[in-house]
Amino acid sequence: MNDNLRQALNNARLQPVDVAAHLAVDPKTVARWLKGRTPHPRHRWAVADLLHTDEADLWPNLSEQRRTIPAEVQTIYPHRWAVPQDAWRQLFQQATRRIDILTYSGLFLAEDTGILRLIADRARAGVRTRILLGDPDASQVATRGIDEGLGPEVMAARTRNALVLYSHLTGVDNVELRTHQNVLYNSIYRADDDLLINTHVYGTPAAQAPVIHLRSLGSSAAATYLDSLESIWASAKPWMR
Repeated sequence: MNDNLRQALNNARLQPVDVAAHLAVDPKTVARWLKGRTPHPRHRWAVADLLHTDEADLWPNLSEQRRTIPAEVQTIYPHRWAVPQDAWRQLFQQATRRIDILTYSGLFLAEDTGILRLIADRARAGVRTRILLGDPDASQVATRGIDEGLGPEVMAARTRNALVLYSHLTGVDNVELRTHQNVLYNSIYRADDDLLINTHVYGTPAAQAPVIHLRSLGSSAAATYLDSLESIWASAKPWMR
């Protein structure tokens, strides 16, 4: 029996059917969780969000599982919107060598003038900054818009808007802006050895998808993502207004 989960539901004055409705699962599934079965990660995160608590408080046995997580994994956020704004600022503020942004639009950052000023300041301090966005006319951008449920025109428009906003940085030394025509399975936001990996999930907007914070420790998973970034950068085209 999962007494922690049962108590959390009682404290929140929720019934198992309420959880089932919120997560769009069968009530029998929630009943099995209460009997001790551990849900898949996305369901654990959703239940924890619903109950305003940490998943480890609901499933204490996860602490044993987490001991096997590689040291390079710093944090896993259930959604991009759950990444604190300060975490984005700290990521770029700490950069002393490299800042890389690989995504289709990254509009949520481009619309943050504070973030753009911060990136510009780091570039002026000598930090090489590379921004790599999708070509708004590329079929890959349109397809991603369909995958996210936004529609091809919406994603292309978001990418064009982001290019305009990020292009204000191109007058700063050490800043380069390029466009790509690649299929992305994740977006990468990198500052030196730290990476925030925003996974791409079919049918789910990027803001709703998980983000993994990795720290490069030499031969590691982070190196795989960085190799991917370098490959796409090499084939991308400089942005021309």
